[in-house]
Amino acid sequence: MTARAQRGMSAPPEVVFSTATDPDRAAAWLPEPLRSDGDSRPEVDTGDLRAWWRSDSAPGWSAEIRVGPADAGGARVCLDLAGAAGGAEAGLADETLANLAREVADNLTAG
Repeated sequence: MTARAQRGMSAPPEVVFSTATDPDRAAAWLPEPLRSDGDSRPEVDTGDLRAWWRSDSAPGWSAEIRVGPADAGGARVCLDLAGAAGGAEAGLADETLANLAREVADNLTAG
């Protein structure tokens, strides 16, 4: 089953997308099965600000994000997440986007 979660973020879409697709930041926000393969590099479509992850070691796990503009220069992120056992995808999808929002905030305040 796939769950969808959406969240607004107070950063430009390009910043959100670059933070989400940075392999060095993936461990902080992606669910463990999607980062356990040792390479958290997603497939990306930079023109549409879309990225997706698949797990070789945890079949059935996948994530896809789409980032678009929102009011006041922010971003709207949509996440489709599949693979959680026992129908827990919805809660995990919301938690995953909350983790990404923290990474985006950290990225904006770093350096």
